[in-house]
Amino acid sequence: MGMLPICLVFLSLFGLCGSENAASNAEENQFGQVNWPAKQDKYLIGECLSNQYTHKSCRKVFCDPWERCVEGKCLCKLPYQCPKNGSSVCSANRMHFSTYCQLKSYECQQPKEKFLHKGKCMPEETFSISPSHGNLSLLRVKPVNQKDDSFVCANGWTTNEANVACKHLGFELGAEFQASSTTAESALNPLDCLQITCRGLETSLAECHIEMKSRDSNEGLVSLQCYKNLRECSDGEFQCVNKKCISLNKTCDGINDCGDLSDELCCRECRNNSFHCWSNICIPNKNVCNKEIDCLTGEDEAGCEKRIKGDENDSVDEERKMVKTLLPKVHCGVTNHTFTRRKRIVGGYNAKKGEFPWQVAIRDISKEGTVYCGGAYIGGCWVLTAAHCVRANRVHLYRVWIGLLNTILYDKETNTLEVKQLIIHENYNASTYENDIALLELRGSGSRECFLENVVPACIPWSEYMFNTGDRCKVSGWGLEKGYVKQYILKWGNVNLFNNCSELYPGRFFKKMACAGTYDGSTDSCKGDSGGPLICYDKQNVAHVWGIVSWGENCGEAGHPGVYTKVASYYDWISHHVTRSVISRYNI
Repeated sequence: MGMLPICLVFLSLFGLCGSENAASNAEENQFGQVNWPAKQDKYLIGECLSNQYTHKSCRKVFCDPWERCVEGKCLCKLPYQCPKNGSSVCSANRMHFSTYCQLKSYECQQPKEKFLHKGKCMPEETFSISPSHGNLSLLRVKPVNQKDDSFVCANGWTTNEANVACKHLGFELGAEFQASSTTAESALNPLDCLQITCRGLETSLAECHIEMKSRDSNEGLVSLQCYKNLRECSDGEFQCVNKKCISLNKTCDGINDCGDLSDELCCRECRNNSFHCWSNICIPNKNVCNKEIDCLTGEDEAGCEKRIKGDENDSVDEERKMVKTLLPKVHCGVTNHTFTRRKRIVGGYNAKKGEFPWQVAIRDISKEGTVYCGGAYIGGCWVLTAAHCVRANRVHLYRVWIGLLNTILYDKETNTLEVKQLIIHENYNASTYENDIALLELRGSGSRECFLENVVPACIPWSEYMFNTGDRCKVSGWGLEKGYVKQYILKWGNVNLFNNCSELYPGRFFKKMACAGTYDGSTDSCKGDSGGPLICYDKQNVAHVWGIVSWGENCGEAGHPGVYTKVASYYDWISHHVTRSVISRYNI
């Protein structure tokens, strides 16, 4: 009888949900529309590129400490919203700020107020750069702590540094992609030169690490050519989001050639051995194991037993890293329990105490039986579930069990709470199950509010790129066994994320839905599992609610994987109702 909202099945193969070849062809068509050669499909993902992602797109990257993520964009914080701790700094206009974060927050709104140096402002301090010396266009830099300007060492100079230098000079598009170094004439043969290292997203060369070093005998000096005029990109070139043109072979190499990072954010794979994040971003190898997470799911810092020794100088980059450690973090998705392979039972595994501390059971006390829907505790007084599980006029009848394992045996660690308010998504469609998501605000007992012992909230994913097709996740619940036999112990099973399932469910599978299943069809979920969480773990072993059990067809039928509400698509909706501080693990 069509779609059954409380009947889920995880029996399918990846091929049933649309082949990767079909996806490739679609991307090639999109490349054709914007005159990008189809041969570059090996690296670039057309569907992703159409979203125009940049270093300010927090669905792809982390915002800086002086920014916050709002509807997918990194926006300026106000200075008072920065942490109070940190080193005092001076701006280019000699304004004093208590911390580097406060200055950057102010600069975010007043771009001319750039960083000058750490410490208090003194009169007549200057930092200057000049891109010319005769006909050589050699770059000269005068740091604050140096009397005269100096040439810049060519060794270690990359597009990252060139872009920052040009932006410092007022060229917002950064450097020409072919900017290079040149060997000085014999008349210009300095014994020393400045070694400059930048991340690539600084707004002033003064923010980069600069030190004087002895020049190698054959080492060239940096010349600088800034990108001055926009033009139409030719064949063999990539058009950045900022309209700058770079060579196609400069994309997906971990280097920010565009200056806005748009050449590194939609990459199926990476060139030049740069590091490929799950979220299809390429980062430089030097960013791996540097004690700072760059990939959304933390794989660049996973398994770093012997971490690469970072830059231990007193640089502004280290100050930025320090500020990030001071930002408030929500502790979610982490348990002390480790999963071990146990004796297999039909339909999955019996859960042990503490394995799924975010799992909740929802009961309507006016009806017989125990659990009729599941949900996920996400922090504070809030539970996430499916909209089809609840009705506004029955709020007073709902009870939520948190910490429950066995629905028959009493457990003193189980919390039972009433529901204070119910928020069903305003665009929920009961016919198509679009926007099948709801929030339950729990009512605390007495003055305790919702203080829950031995309970850990699951994290809310803020980006739709955190997990991808093929990733293994876990679904859990008290749903019926095969043959519609009741079960009383929480069970869980492994399922794999599938590609877009619109071919399997034509006209019924929508953009904000996800589907998942198993290869051998051995893990099923059925009546009673609706509203429960589909949990995916990042490389730091942090649990995220990737999906909410929504609907499927014919429990146990091959070729019809379970369909979920994709939680990442509703991050802003959730944060609007529960407040961002409850769910923002990285202060986004």
